[in-house]
Amino acid sequence: MRPEQMYKVYINGVPVFMGSPESVGELGFMPAQDQYIAPYLGKRKQIKQYLDLLDKNDRVRLVALYAEKPEQLWADFCSCFHQLEAAGGFVLNENGQLLVFYRRGSWDMPKGKIDPGETPEAAAIREVQEETGLQNLEIGPFLTHTWHTYRQKGERILKRTWWFAMQTPDTAVIPQTEEDIEEIQWVDPDIWLASGPEVYASIREVIQLGLEWRKNATDK
Repeated sequence: MRPEQMYKVYINGVPVFMGSPESVGELGFMPAQDQYIAPYLGKRKQIKQYLDLLDKNDRVRLVALYAEKPEQLWADFCSCFHQLEAAGGFVLNENGQLLVFYRRGSWDMPKGKIDPGETPEAAAIREVQEETGLQNLEIGPFLTHTWHTYRQKGERILKRTWWFAMQTPDTAVIPQTEEDIEEIQWVDPDIWLASGPEVYASIREVIQLGLEWRKNATDK
């Protein structure tokens, strides 16, 4: 369990928080028509009811569940899914520009599934190379995990992605079109985020963490 006793998973773009009563209370959420905050009663049926709600009601903006034993809540939540591991990169060039690409209706960063026997670091480098054509990559620190869910052939999938900071001297890129990448760009991350692009909330959070890492590394 994370030190702050809190997990955050995106389901259909909606943040679902799970943690202790104290950690959820510190977030200051208030019940509303589009926000559901409730104690976990120890039965997976309750979790599945919220999963069905998120599948059927696109007006829900937030779900937060809390339990005295948040580890059990998280384990019960994970048991409702087939789990996959992925890895990706927050990639900066020598001009401080960030690599982003557009696919399936949103801006994203390179990532993909971890192969059997592969480390997250190796998978992150391989996926960036395959999806962007970049070859000269220097991997930096681990930034964070993101969690999101989707359905595949009727099965619920929970994917954890390991994100790493990366740097490259290269600027020429070749988008992997077979992965539905329509457009690839180097952008000034601060200006780009401020312009309001259509980007997944989880990806926005990774970018913000990456910018904090860059600032801390520059200040040293």
